[in-house]
Amino acid sequence: MFDIFLKYLTDKIALSEQEIQLIESVCTSKKLRKKQFLLQEGEVWHYNAFICRGMVKTFSIAENGTEHIISFAPENYWTGDRESLINGTPSRLNIDAIEPTELIIIEKSDFEKICADIPQLNQLMNQIIQKSFIVSQNRILANISFTAEEKYQNFLEKYPHIVNRIPQHMIASFIGITPETLTRLRRNRIKK
Repeated sequence: MFDIFLKYLTDKIALSEQEIQLIESVCTSKKLRKKQFLLQEGEVWHYNAFICRGMVKTFSIAENGTEHIISFAPENYWTGDRESLINGTPSRLNIDAIEPTELIIIEKSDFEKICADIPQLNQLMNQIIQKSFIVSQNRILANISFTAEEKYQNFLEKYPHIVNRIPQHMIASFIGITPETLTRLRRNRIKK
């Protein structure tokens, strides 16, 4: 699994052999079965996690039992609960595997050390965080201003690489509509 992570990194930044060894020394491989949790609400998140194979979803569960999906993380994506990681507080989120998943996890203190020791890695992580912030901001704007049809169209355009790997009820949860509305939208698209 480290080879997949290393390829991801070296496609983006130049690393010396010594830097590669340093990164590898702090990486731990983890496998999740489908529907197995990586994080459950109430736990404190202590890692940076990179998806090598498979896909996870990050979600919360409302008091009425409704699942609200916040994000999907397929291969070459990072996942975790940044609020819990930074503040050391119990997570309000859950992360579980949509399909069998393999990932690399790095403890917070180890990750901070390699980012301090490898400036180009730190710069890459800052770029990823900035991009993630922009994606979140655009998602909030879409959720408060788009129609159901526009939300679905936006999802199809932004995530064509995963749309066929995710059950329809999860897509509906992610874009903030009911499964019945999504079924109707899909039916209308087929008729056109």
